[in-house]
Amino acid sequence: MPHEVHAVVAAKQGAPVELQTILVPDPGPGDVLVAVQACGVCHTDLHYRDGAINDEFPFLLGHEAAGVIEAVGPGVTDLAPGDFVVLAWRAPCGSCRSCRRGRPWYCFDSRNAAQPMTLLDGTPLSPALGIGAFAEKTLVAAGQAVKVDPHARPEAAGLIGCGVMAGYGAAVHTGAVGSGDTVAVIGCGGVGNAAIAGASVAGARRIIAVDIDDRKLDGATRFGATHTVNSRGTDPVEAVRGLTGGHGADVVIDAVGRPETYRQAFSMRDLAGTLVQVGVPEPDMHIELPLLDLFSRGGALKSSWYGDCLPSRDFPVLIDRYLSGRLDLDGFVTETIALDEVESAFDKMRDGSVLRSVVVL
Repeated sequence: MPHEVHAVVAAKQGAPVELQTILVPDPGPGDVLVAVQACGVCHTDLHYRDGAINDEFPFLLGHEAAGVIEAVGPGVTDLAPGDFVVLAWRAPCGSCRSCRRGRPWYCFDSRNAAQPMTLLDGTPLSPALGIGAFAEKTLVAAGQAVKVDPHARPEAAGLIGCGVMAGYGAAVHTGAVGSGDTVAVIGCGGVGNAAIAGASVAGARRIIAVDIDDRKLDGATRFGATHTVNSRGTDPVEAVRGLTGGHGADVVIDAVGRPETYRQAFSMRDLAGTLVQVGVPEPDMHIELPLLDLFSRGGALKSSWYGDCLPSRDFPVLIDRYLSGRLDLDGFVTETIALDEVESAFDKMRDGSVLRSVVVL
């Protein structure tokens, strides 16, 4: 029997989100019903609201979430009611060409719940990143619900479901930061600070935070930045070179995703260094680089999708590091809010006054 729950819906492109009552079905084969406890307000949700991802309105927003399994569908054997889980927007299928090649973090057929959640009149909702967790309950594929240690605070744990995992993985997995490396991170929002935290855990010797906002730079030191550069009044390329013996950083992570920051990242690498782009660009953005520089500087230019993570492997590890004090997830939570405050949280996100607003249910 469908469950009537309150949820945040983006009904029309660019319009303020609305708190509505929606219908969430009982889980079918391979699916689970999750009682959401907390969900972070991510830039991706704003992109959905503004129609920057697709036009499949109405959207059920929210995807960076933690909660408790309430019911499981037929065939689900590794989860049970009462399990504490973090939701993932990638659930590897195990059978696509990427999974068969042993690269499930690139799965090309990630699983989602088969049944739609709907408005009261039966209109199907498009759940953000296949999750839709700005809701009291949500329906997801069992592979999207990753069981973790229940001692973690839900408002902190949920953040590894998207932003923290994306940044942390960009450093640890995509960038392969190692002990003694020098790292520069451009953009010190939630994803950038997670990359800084990941680089610190991986043993980087020097971690240089680059941003145009001194407030964000001050915050970056909490997550492990050893040096900061305000690029509003300083050439960041020269500054990073000056802090790395004139060479440039071994790994540079662009957590902004704009042509100008990508060019900066490209130029502040050491020879044969690695550039990792994890910031998401707008569809109309383009980059032009001298082909000779691409050839002569060597190294690697990589994009990082979800931090190249495998949620079933990585989420429990990050939670363990959080509980042991090695990963400051609490530091990403700027404020906790109610479901009906998501629209105001978008405003705070735009002006850069928060790392994460987190809806607590």
